[in-house]
Amino acid sequence: MQRIISIKDGVTRMPSWRMAEPVNFELCDGEHIAIIGPNGGGKSMFTDIITGSHPIIGNGIEYDFSPSDKTLVSDNIKYIAFKDSYGDKDGTYYLQQRWNQHDISEDTPTAGDLLEEAFLLTGDDTAERRELQNHLYSVFHIEHTLDKYIILLSSGELRKFQLIKTLLSKPRVLIMDNPFIGLDAETRDQLQHLLTTVANDSKLQIILILSRPKDIPPFITHVVEVRNMKVGKKITTEEYRSAMTSSDLQPQFNREKEERILNLTYNDNTTEGNEVIGMTDICIRYGKRTIIDHFTWNVMKGEHWAVSGRNGAGKSTLLSLVCADNPQAYACNISLFGRKRGTGESIWDIKRRIGYVSPEMHRAYNRDIPAIMVVASGLKDSVGLYTQPNETERHTCRKWMDVFGIEKLADRTFLKLSSGEQRLVLLARAFVKNPELLILDEPFHGLDEPNRLMVTEIIEAFCKHSGKTLIMVSHYPEELPPCIDHKLTLTRTD
Repeated sequence: MQRIISIKDGVTRMPSWRMAEPVNFELCDGEHIAIIGPNGGGKSMFTDIITGSHPIIGNGIEYDFSPSDKTLVSDNIKYIAFKDSYGDKDGTYYLQQRWNQHDISEDTPTAGDLLEEAFLLTGDDTAERRELQNHLYSVFHIEHTLDKYIILLSSGELRKFQLIKTLLSKPRVLIMDNPFIGLDAETRDQLQHLLTTVANDSKLQIILILSRPKDIPPFITHVVEVRNMKVGKKITTEEYRSAMTSSDLQPQFNREKEERILNLTYNDNTTEGNEVIGMTDICIRYGKRTIIDHFTWNVMKGEHWAVSGRNGAGKSTLLSLVCADNPQAYACNISLFGRKRGTGESIWDIKRRIGYVSPEMHRAYNRDIPAIMVVASGLKDSVGLYTQPNETERHTCRKWMDVFGIEKLADRTFLKLSSGEQRLVLLARAFVKNPELLILDEPFHGLDEPNRLMVTEIIEAFCKHSGKTLIMVSHYPEELPPCIDHKLTLTRTD
């Protein structure tokens, strides 16, 4: 059987890139593999070895990409990393940029421009390839986004964009890190169907890096578990499912932790009256595109809202109005915490009362500072930290990091953490100041099942007895904590 990728007793040249033991791995023709493991277990490090990003000692890795006529590893193996779900890694991106259209240069490309450029760079302009291009556009329902600036795409739309851009190049091996995150239920089903079709009908081997066993699609033939920086033996999907036990899915939570959360949480609400958010007849437009149309919404103190809707329906835009990140809020009839916007309050008056995490924040957080400083930045409402926390603030940060099970990561720098560990750090950042209003936009991105269950318990404990107000966005109804008592579903206006 053809061995497309073969690694035997692989040890990386750089000690800082090494796994806990030598790596042995084979990807054979006809196999489609899921790499499974806990957050921080070594999945991303292992993937970097497979792609050649972390060279190994000796003969290196043996590749056989036939029948592909491409010679470079980079042309035959395409890797969509977790961070790509929020767009290209652009160091100039800042948190509010998506909402500040006046800051977007006229030279900024549209999604359609970039996809057409990718199409022309990755092959000849043939009728067959145009048919593939149009098929991908249709399957992902992205025709309505082709004229949008790339910077204005939602996180789910960006995920679709990255997948299409990669599939247009027709690689021999496609590696995707958590491909279903950020996608609504219909698009997840469409993607799974598309990958199944591609896996069965073409010379493309697929490797999925997954945080949850339940996300393994039916077309996956084998599973490799990576845990404690060790690469396990490749086994069939059936063998893996048979070996799973219910203990693999237990949350890392107990009554003692709930007591710690309650001790860190107190009701310091100074809202005038009971209304936290008041919106009347809101309209948000960018050029000729209407995102939110004649929308009215009231959120009262102590309510716990779940916000849902398809990709591009305006969920993140709505939250940007609440978090004081969108300048169009000044032209709208909006009241926050009992005060009408535009009556002399600063954005910092608003932000100090809100704990917030979102895909946009994860994308914008490119500061490689110690994790405890990232958590401490939540006390200052900044992306990055420009003043040193005092001892009391450090103590509070460590307590919240302990609640999220990441106190041991306090001194490690943010960009050296796995994507799941980064998300836990950003969640601790959202809770650290005991906010009146907690806004969690897709909070579980990249988390393994035990950590998802743990975070759900933390949200529930935080909201249950404190009179806190919660707004949570998720494409997975089963992720919602029991405290949810109100639901809002947005629909696309186009």
